[in-house]
Amino acid sequence: MRFSEKLLEASGISVETLDLSEALGWVRAMKDSDEAVQKKLSLIGEYTSVTGIPQESLLKMAKLGVAIDRWVQQKHLSATAIQCWTALEEFYGVVPCTLMSMMSDALMPSACETDVAGLVGMFILQSASNKPAALLDWNNNYGMDPDKGVVFHCSNLPKSFFSHQKMDYQEIIAGTVGKENTVGTIVGRIAPGPFTYCGVSTDDLRGRITSYVGEGEFTDDVLDTFGGYGVIKIPHFQQLLQYICRNGLEHHVAATRARVAGSIVDALQTYLGWEVYHHQ
Repeated sequence: MRFSEKLLEASGISVETLDLSEALGWVRAMKDSDEAVQKKLSLIGEYTSVTGIPQESLLKMAKLGVAIDRWVQQKHLSATAIQCWTALEEFYGVVPCTLMSMMSDALMPSACETDVAGLVGMFILQSASNKPAALLDWNNNYGMDPDKGVVFHCSNLPKSFFSHQKMDYQEIIAGTVGKENTVGTIVGRIAPGPFTYCGVSTDDLRGRITSYVGEGEFTDDVLDTFGGYGVIKIPHFQQLLQYICRNGLEHHVAATRARVAGSIVDALQTYLGWEVYHHQ
């Protein structure tokens, strides 16, 4: 995902970059028996069901997790955005989704597809709610109800978002890089309940950061699909979608399981001077 580092810096948000080759270089220097690797391996097994997952894949995840943790500590980072496909799958053989899910659930938000602007939305929501935030795709309409839609990711959603979840493989790219190289997603149904959403984008042409905020409900409507998914209900949802499309905003949106839209609008407008569309 593209973003303007200069516009973020003007709002006090600094971005540190790390090439995947460096991270994988650190990983290759680790032994399976290293204490940090074995501790991370144990934490992964405690976090989610790993039934049927190859031990080799779990060890790869653990080593990558140790590398990410060390870099976060070294740089004193508050959040991460990771290049989740397809280099990691092709040249390392796992997806980082479980690691990202674990970080987000521990209030260290982690966004996929290196979506730094989406990560900012996650951090804003987490700061307002003191609860984990997730990054979702606005996916498609649900049935004939204009106020309902489907949200989805592959996924790296925090465990606390789900009614049920487990570790699995990434179905979207498995056909390209091989199923055995895409193990590590967290999949399941998002539990019903209220949520607040926030989209952030850097508008380079106008030199501004723009955003939109609103509230809705995760519903218990029937949905049969893969990844991390749910059905949402938002009043005047079609108007919101029109706003997103007409303003060229990205398909990602951040969400947290709380009602905090009002406080976010005040903070972004009053203290940061950002452009905010409050969907009500």
